[in-house]
Amino acid sequence: MSGFVVTLWGMTDLFQLFAVAAVVMGMSQTISKERIFAPLRERLGGKETFFGYLVSCPYCASHYVAFVLVPLTGTYPIQVVVGGWLGSVLSWFLSSILITVIAAFYRVLFWFVDESQGLVRRRQRTEEEEIATKRLVRKKVAREVSLGESEEDPEPPAAAH
Repeated sequence: MSGFVVTLWGMTDLFQLFAVAAVVMGMSQTISKERIFAPLRERLGGKETFFGYLVSCPYCASHYVAFVLVPLTGTYPIQVVVGGWLGSVLSWFLSSILITVIAAFYRVLFWFVDESQGLVRRRQRTEEEEIATKRLVRKKVAREVSLGESEEDPEPPAAAH
């Protein structure tokens, strides 16, 4: 019977689950790592204090972002059998945790993509530095050669009268 319930949860709902998880990952990454939120992280004490750590750790921040986005988006992939307000709170909490876990997987994928892009940028920068160094060496050699030639061929002394 539970397999039947899963199949009733449609593609639109599945897309929304993964879309909300992607938003959670993006927002938590921005809050915890990007320069725009650096003053907030510093004001809260960075990773040295409890509240600073909550906004400096992407995984920690993703929980709080998910806790806000789940009810705002109505994304409740986990329904509990308990009714009433307790069931609503449990559904909200467990759905938020699931979205946080999916966001963590996205973060790992994002890290691999970002790291590979960083590797490409480092390789390009190294090649540019090597080219610049070769140009400087060529200019230095050309200068030394031209100085050496002028020392070898001094102008003939003027004839005395």
